[in-house]
Amino acid sequence: MMLKLKNLGKSFGRGESEISVLDGASLEIGRGEIVALVGPSGSGKSTLLYIAGLLDKADSGEVIWDGSDCARLSDGERTKLRCSRIGFVYQNHNLFADFTALENVALPMMVAGIAKARALENSAAMLAKMGLAHRSCHRPAELSGGEQQRVAIARALANSPALLLADEPTGNLDPYNSEAVFSELLKLVSGTKMSALIATHNPILAARMHRRVALVDGRLVDMGAPGAAAVLKKSPAGKKIFESFG
Repeated sequence: MMLKLKNLGKSFGRGESEISVLDGASLEIGRGEIVALVGPSGSGKSTLLYIAGLLDKADSGEVIWDGSDCARLSDGERTKLRCSRIGFVYQNHNLFADFTALENVALPMMVAGIAKARALENSAAMLAKMGLAHRSCHRPAELSGGEQQRVAIARALANSPALLLADEPTGNLDPYNSEAVFSELLKLVSGTKMSALIATHNPILAARMHRRVALVDGRLVDMGAPGAAAVLKKSPAGKKIFESFG
């Protein structure tokens, strides 16, 4: 098992203003498995991805990476694991404005200890796979939204991670670019033994993944499991998700 999330709990605020986002959320992702994470806006999908990617910590529960309990890791060990084995695609790109596409993709490789010349060479190869060889020397402001997201995907995959986490990677794109970018992403992930957890609001894109899990009322429901429909229909949010993705 590549990743196991067990009974995660996470709240924000204190006292009467406290909001529970995760309340016993559990999930297992196998090697090479591509899982769609669906749920209403504000349901905690981004929080779940940040905890799974060791960018945040849960208030309770366990994050088990390849058999190792991450609670026992030091901050340095968490950082090393995150840099070497996890790729993250943000909805808003998070590219460095003053760097070219080539440099943006090369940066995580250099952080991981790869020599600059080799990192730039690998970066060029990744951009070519994303159809951006001719745009490698352009800065983010000179690229379209779809091109920026392709650069962000290339950056996330630069270190050949074992797990890709993507937070609405096509959420800000028009339907044409959304389909094109997602197809490139799925092609690259499927061509390896990489696992992936991809948050999306798009039922068509979610249906192209191996499995769909819904985050509703702080818990995760495997939409392909027996009885999932009955569980989802118990709450207004779950019923809406079932009607959209069921």
